[in-house]
Amino acid sequence: MMKYFLLLLSPLFSAVLAAQSGPNIVLIISDDHAYQAISAYGGRLMQTPGIDRIAAEGVRFDKAYVTNSICGPSRAVMLTGKYSHKNGFKDNETSRFDASQNSFIKELTKSGYQTAWIGKYHLGEKPEGFTYWQLLPGQGSYYNPDFLMMDGSRKRVEGYVTNVVEDAAESWLSGRDTSRPFCLVIGHKNTHRTWMPDLQDLGMFDNTHFPLPANFYDDYKSRPAAAGQDMTIEKTMRMDYDLKMFASREEAMKQGSIARMTEAQREKYLGYYEEINKELQSKSLSGRALTEWKYQRYMRDYLATAASLDRNIGRTLDYLDKNGLTGNTIVIYVSDQGFYMGEHGWFDKRWMYEESFRTPMVMRYPGKIEPGSVNKDMVLNLDIPPTLLQAAGVAIPADMQGESFLPLVSNEKMAGKKGRKAIYYHYYENGEHAVSPHFGVSTGRYKLIRFYKRTEGWELYDMKKDPAEMNNVYPQKKYRDKVKKLKKELLRLIRKYEDTEAAALMDQ
Repeated sequence: MMKYFLLLLSPLFSAVLAAQSGPNIVLIISDDHAYQAISAYGGRLMQTPGIDRIAAEGVRFDKAYVTNSICGPSRAVMLTGKYSHKNGFKDNETSRFDASQNSFIKELTKSGYQTAWIGKYHLGEKPEGFTYWQLLPGQGSYYNPDFLMMDGSRKRVEGYVTNVVEDAAESWLSGRDTSRPFCLVIGHKNTHRTWMPDLQDLGMFDNTHFPLPANFYDDYKSRPAAAGQDMTIEKTMRMDYDLKMFASREEAMKQGSIARMTEAQREKYLGYYEEINKELQSKSLSGRALTEWKYQRYMRDYLATAASLDRNIGRTLDYLDKNGLTGNTIVIYVSDQGFYMGEHGWFDKRWMYEESFRTPMVMRYPGKIEPGSVNKDMVLNLDIPPTLLQAAGVAIPADMQGESFLPLVSNEKMAGKKGRKAIYYHYYENGEHAVSPHFGVSTGRYKLIRFYKRTEGWELYDMKKDPAEMNNVYPQKKYRDKVKKLKKELLRLIRKYEDTEAAALMDQ
């Protein structure tokens, strides 16, 4: 009897007991998924019933942003709740993630949660703090992906990556300890370059003609940093690597992503693109006609990979339904950042400009969030860790820089909670696509950006008058007072988040 009493008093038992009353959590993170391609956001490019269901049964965030618009750093922010300069993972080229630092996952695990990350992780090969993990190495592969397993082995699974990741997620859920709550992170590779659709989705948009964005032929006037980039559909997107227009099957087989396919997969996949290539060769396109052909192909492949992503998000929701988990499970879907669907003539991300800076995010929390809600507060991917910890009833570590957005969306009255009046951004990478490093502040109405290294200078946008960010008004005299106020706000945020690198550049 005494032993039983002492067990009840033990910290571990108490933590587990407390956690049992907390909600389950499913966090689904995609790669490079544009909010413009989601029908819940009013996008007309395609239908996304899986993502739309989360929005319909919960809340759609219309002003969700990232702190650093690039894959690995964004995931590091979402894991640690700290800006890139604090978690140490600033860019994909020179940074290495320190998995020994604290994370919301470690806090949940200590509190009795079962925690797992399955799929794309992109933060190295040895995650810490999880009770289970099964990771795609690096970027992962669209077909027959390899997985890094906890026992140190490497396992190849035949199939298409979103289906395989979802299968693994459901397998883990089915084998978990049902007496304890869980937090599962599902990391999808889609919709990352080079946009290889599932065999069942090949050609699904071939009869759709996508209108060019109004600024597709942007001349980048008044924006030196934008003029200096290397990420246009016209010049940067490759006919073979990106659009699969290979001169021969021998050339196609030089791509590891194709060589890893089974013979049956490859026959159907290459057969589809070879027919398109034959038609292209017969047209002898050049100039803008060729650029616009490339745009149509890009959109068709990208959206086909998004279709598989959405279908498997729907599978996750169906699994929760079938297993009686829906009522006590938080579901968040978020991309690691936004993406360009031809705006400014671009693909990719990185910029503090809206299509890259803003990310899709929807959340369902039955009984706590009113179905069909729309939130227009500025929130950050930085805020996901403290939000989930608060929902789980777990203390938020003092060094987490995010702010829980649960009070902004919960139907329970949480007095005094207001959204941010401004948000801070800092992009560091000085390499691929020649995007100049920059940092800045957005108030929603105005956006002030400081570029450095490749391009030195400031930009200011009035988002009400110029939502497409075509006209840099920083040099105009009538905005001098506004610039002065925004610089003051920017410096306040830099000091708040202790970004010493940016602080030094403010004086230059």
